[in-house]
Amino acid sequence: MPNIKIFSGSSHQDLSQKIADRLGLELGKVGTKKFSNQETCVEIGESVRGEDVYIVQSGCGEINDNLMELLIMISACKIASASRVAAVIPCFPYARQDKKDKSRAPISAKLVANMLSVAGADHIITMDLHASQIQGFFDIPVDNLYAEPAVLKWIRENISEWRDCTIVSPDAGGAKRVTSIADQLNVDFALIHKERKKASEVDRMVLVGDVKDRVAILVDDMADTCGTICHAADKLLSAGATRVYAILTHGIFSGPAISRINNACFEAIVVTNTIPQEDNMKHCSKIQVIDISMILAEAIRRTHNGESVSYLFSHVPL
Repeated sequence: MPNIKIFSGSSHQDLSQKIADRLGLELGKVGTKKFSNQETCVEIGESVRGEDVYIVQSGCGEINDNLMELLIMISACKIASASRVAAVIPCFPYARQDKKDKSRAPISAKLVANMLSVAGADHIITMDLHASQIQGFFDIPVDNLYAEPAVLKWIRENISEWRDCTIVSPDAGGAKRVTSIADQLNVDFALIHKERKKASEVDRMVLVGDVKDRVAILVDDMADTCGTICHAADKLLSAGATRVYAILTHGIFSGPAISRINNACFEAIVVTNTIPQEDNMKHCSKIQVIDISMILAEAIRRTHNGESVSYLFSHVPL
């Protein structure tokens, strides 16, 4: 592919390499280091003049450092006369801070959008935004890709009783996501209404729908400490589900998440590789990973060639 360069930030180099391999390209040379006062320094190691540049950096690990690294890389490419700079952000940082839900609360996702634009990004490619309205925080094009086609493929290939399952949302906010999957599988859906004592603590859960004598598949965009999905799994088993799976786009798994999953009743926790999972898989045999590098690679190819990416909303590229 002529006139295209792909660079990787330090957050998820394995995914960046898979994307480059699928496009038949080599990753661009970039050096990152920290000064003794912890300032980030980035050096682009090859010419990007007149090139279409894609920088892959996920919002995981040391999120603030990785975000700053991405901003510096975008700026460095822009002032080095790159024709266009696109940020490929599989897991968008600060996506949960997308609204002012109480007095004096910041809308940090909007701040991140402003920072990316000011740094010089011309285009954003991301996946399963926590709230789709984040696209409206930008004045530049945003492609919000979906893991749904890959999720459907995994369900059909790995759950033998998928024709008699129920797709479950662990909260009311994910109802649209689960109804879309349930419609394409032609199965029932359910949702769990949760009442919180505080932001990180669920007080009570109420199941709306029927899972008795069925396989229940919890679907959500992300899981952090996994308190909600583990409580939801217990609720589904007590309601008569035969087995419980969880399928998540972004497996953040911070704090007590791994120990909670190990002690929970899941058959499997299935996540995409928008966030590195190698270390988590060593400590939890229930975690399985869906590779979404083909979706991101195809989005880059189509964007570079001036083609629509809407095809990716319903198909898994080969």
